[in-house]
Amino acid sequence: MIAHKSGSLTFFTPETVDNAAGQFFDTGISAGFPSPAEDFKEQRLSLDEELVKNKEATFYAKVSGQSMIGAGLDDNDLLVIDRSLEPANNKIAVCFLDGEFTVKRLRVSKDEVWLQPENPNYPIIKITEENDFLIWGIVTNVIKKV
Repeated sequence: MIAHKSGSLTFFTPETVDNAAGQFFDTGISAGFPSPAEDFKEQRLSLDEELVKNKEATFYAKVSGQSMIGAGLDDNDLLVIDRSLEPANNKIAVCFLDGEFTVKRLRVSKDEVWLQPENPNYPIIKITEENDFLIWGIVTNVIKKV
């Protein structure tokens, strides 16, 4: 992957790797009592095929900060961002605001746009005509380390 640092987000351009599928067990993983091992059916799974709908318009970015923890986006999580999706109210978006990238929930009503953090310690941002503002892409998935 090729990395590009910009403000609080680090963007990654995905590289296509042939035959880069991992093992996938289609039986589900029990969080209760284990199921017998003989029930597992082994298949190959490509995360690109599962997480990426439009390869030319999809990018990855690492989260930096705590403003979206209520939405499950934690510091250093990897976001999957699709630039081909239409922005809409309540979607989580990566936005370019006054020279920096940020990730926030979109709030759209009539002719107003707000960027809402998912942490009460951060302010809601009202977008005005004075702002240099662009909705860069819509977050479709988050990849976490455990």
